[in-house]
Amino acid sequence: MVISTASVWDEIADELADGTVIEYEDATVYGDFEQDQILHQGAVRVLPNGWIALPTGRLLSPEAVHHIDP
Repeated sequence: MVISTASVWDEIADELADGTVIEYEDATVYGDFEQDQILHQGAVRVLPNGWIALPTGRLLSPEAVHHIDP
């Protein structure tokens, strides 16, 4: 498995610049590079401001998320 060391925000910055919301039906959100800290598994929405919206209505800060595996 190849894991990028680049921030998820670098990868999707262009898509978010136009106000687009990115939705994943089944994703894993990690809080660290080693993939030891799983913050969420399931559906997520990446909002234009970089925050991650969960189906429960909770939000994950862009600073808390290392990367998302769709």
